[in-house]
Amino acid sequence: MKKETQAGINPFPYSDSNKRYHTFEYYLRQRFGEKCARISLDAGLTCPNIDGTCGVGGCIYCLNGSGAAQGGATLAEQYAAGIAAMQKKWKCSKYIPYLQAHTNTYAPAKTLRCIYKEASRLPGAVMLAIATRPDCLDPEVVSVLAETSRSIPLLVELGLQTIHDDTASRINRGHSYSVFADGYRRLRNAGGDISICIHLINGLPGETKEHMIASARAVAALEPDMVKLHLLHVLRGTPLHKLYLQGAYTPMEQAAYVNIVCDQLECFPPQTVVARVTGDAPADVLAAPLWSRRKTAVSNDIDKELYRRKSFQGMQFSP
Repeated sequence: MKKETQAGINPFPYSDSNKRYHTFEYYLRQRFGEKCARISLDAGLTCPNIDGTCGVGGCIYCLNGSGAAQGGATLAEQYAAGIAAMQKKWKCSKYIPYLQAHTNTYAPAKTLRCIYKEASRLPGAVMLAIATRPDCLDPEVVSVLAETSRSIPLLVELGLQTIHDDTASRINRGHSYSVFADGYRRLRNAGGDISICIHLINGLPGETKEHMIASARAVAALEPDMVKLHLLHVLRGTPLHKLYLQGAYTPMEQAAYVNIVCDQLECFPPQTVVARVTGDAPADVLAAPLWSRRKTAVSNDIDKELYRRKSFQGMQFSP
């Protein structure tokens, strides 16, 4: 009898490897024929949770937005530099410009239209990714997104982080779950070629395993195109770092994180792309948890745990 190995017999249909969840790499190969590289860009926008519109200082874990500022470089200059850096690691001919820093639907529609047009026309771009917040999706902006998606496939990265309003208040998120639901619905009904990726963060202050699983189940019920699962990092210079130094916040341990991610993966529909199961932070600003720097080890542990359980993405999903 053939011995079953982790890489040998995989019951999960949306995979051509040992992965028992629907990876972004698999999705890209199926859609574009090969792996594509994301190139992070800074369009020079800000955030309503920084400039005082709904809050100041941003979320307690945020350090200078979700992407590093590019020092005034144009999108084309940033893009060229990003490709040059990426090609030192591996060769690629198809790219996804990723408007990552801050909130990239937070500007007048006319301004956004120009930014999206410029980014979508960058050489080799096969998809445009836009990071934003659900409270920055008014009808005029959504119309611009739909318009843009008719010239290039669009991936909207929509930060939710948690469904629990008490947690959202604790982390100074600046919007409720009902606001997220309204924005998501508006975007889902926009038409065009728009894929939506919902972000969740595990390990938020005050949250238990039950909170994190409940967030995953609520997102799963929406049957989104993609999800990203993040570990909460403590970055130096943030309000979260102050809590950490005071002993008021304890980061997750690796084993607990792996266990919860596997529980969450079981909740999501098999068709939903899991664009991330962990993240990283620059070593010079990461205070904790230091184990998060071993991304490959964390990913491997998730694979091993799913195999140990004889489980896979969607095993607990019920429409």
